[in-house]
Amino acid sequence: MSPRSETLTLTRVQTAYARIEAVDRPEIWIDLRPKAEVETEARAIDARVAAGEHLPLAGRLFAAKGNIDVAGLPTTAGCPSYAYQPEADAPAVARLRAAGAIALGTTNLDQFATGLVGTRSPHGAVRNAIDPQRISGGSSSGSAVAVACGIVDFALGTDTAGSGRVPAAFNGIVGLKPTRGLVPAQGVVPACASLDCVTVFARTLPEAEEALTHMTSPPARELPALPRRTPGPWRIAVPPRDQLGEMDEGWLGAYEAAVTRLSAAGAELRTMDLTPFTEAATMLYEGAFVAERYTAVGSFVDKLLSEGGDGLDPTVAGIITRARDIPAHQLFADQDRLAALRTRALESLGDADALLLPTTPGHPTLAEVAADPLGTNARLGRFTNSTNLFDLAAVAVPAGEVAGLPFGVMLIGPAFTDERIARIARTLEVPPVRLAVLGAHLSDQPLNGQLLALGAQLERTTRTAPVYRLHALATDPPKPGLVHVGANGAAIEAEVWRLPAEGLGRLTAALPRPMTLGRVTLADGSDVPGFLCEPGALDDARDITEYGGWRAYLKSLSD
Repeated sequence: MSPRSETLTLTRVQTAYARIEAVDRPEIWIDLRPKAEVETEARAIDARVAAGEHLPLAGRLFAAKGNIDVAGLPTTAGCPSYAYQPEADAPAVARLRAAGAIALGTTNLDQFATGLVGTRSPHGAVRNAIDPQRISGGSSSGSAVAVACGIVDFALGTDTAGSGRVPAAFNGIVGLKPTRGLVPAQGVVPACASLDCVTVFARTLPEAEEALTHMTSPPARELPALPRRTPGPWRIAVPPRDQLGEMDEGWLGAYEAAVTRLSAAGAELRTMDLTPFTEAATMLYEGAFVAERYTAVGSFVDKLLSEGGDGLDPTVAGIITRARDIPAHQLFADQDRLAALRTRALESLGDADALLLPTTPGHPTLAEVAADPLGTNARLGRFTNSTNLFDLAAVAVPAGEVAGLPFGVMLIGPAFTDERIARIARTLEVPPVRLAVLGAHLSDQPLNGQLLALGAQLERTTRTAPVYRLHALATDPPKPGLVHVGANGAAIEAEVWRLPAEGLGRLTAALPRPMTLGRVTLADGSDVPGFLCEPGALDDARDITEYGGWRAYLKSLSD
């Protein structure tokens, strides 16, 4: 076994904590485990792997939403005075740890998982990973941004109204919302216990699916009889344009481009009536079903309000306390209406494999949410609120950009068709490109913000093949120049980042001389685009190859 594999988990942990410092987003976390404690756990994982133990998630780091139990950390649900110390991990967390993954900490959320905005927290609003003036989406805000910023490999959220999908769309990542019950909800502070699902965020579908595989259980309920599927291409339901309602500028075009991609890939498109979905969506908060939120934490909220309400988000407190007085007869009436809407929805879906929708109709700013917290939140749930009410499965995936920000769509299918809709979603994924950086764009360097602004995510730290020399250029800010020399070269420290193809194009267009973009060969023999330098710029540049990398050279200057 190579030395690298013997320290894989420890190296990943050290990279993650460096990344936490570099992105400087303290609002992501409620409780972050001490670095030394996590390093000790990482060394133990590496030792077990070195001894021959099979740990399929060794080297993977994850975070858990703050309403999910992680042993050793308080569970707060975003309300400090609600905190309790769990006796054990939630089953979803325990299964990931048993497979070798390491939990870094618990993440910020809309308090008591009540909201789709990511701003309703005494720990601060979680800002979007790409544009800090916009919301991250909630309620699983911290988990999504931890993934999008390249800190963790995947993260756990929950989804009642769309909390496992809206943050995925806003941050350019994948959100899997499995069929209700596939992942145990024990050890999760409930929002609406009959609807809640544990979800997973990751940068790619395969990463999300791998994590989900380790968390699932055999269904605890009888599998429904799925419609008999005749052979043929994927059958995708899409609504008429006028049923989508008002959307942000450019969003309708981005959605229609996703529809076109599926059609070009061979899918058969079918027009369906979206009305029962949007009518049911309004019932989640405007009907009697919100009373279940009072059942979950209402008595605690009432008591805390009587003591002054310290630490309670006022919007969340208002939603929960108003649900106290909903009459029982309204719940039964709403259940009847929901059953009728579900029948209409499934009839409209027919034998289609999935319904394709925008994940949200737009992406508001922090200021817009502050000005109208309830109205903005309601708009965000237009396409997501009905999914769990109708007992459906869903996956949210990136589908390009609008005005430089991520745009996402989701595929929704009948319960227990999770694998099928994920296979369809792969058709929509726009493969990211990789970029090797060696100087001012490294994760703790002054130009790293350019990568983050393009939606880039750190994949790994590595070295080049031993065929390069590194020079310190006279530029502002200071940066190195990498040149290929062959046999007289050395291995140089590098980071590999993943970013949207259009982002790489914008970065290349703005690249100042003497920097160029070319092929960089890495230590494993793979080639990726990377920053190189025009040979003419090296005449007066110092050769710093002996330091093995830009960071080591800068450290020598400070020493």
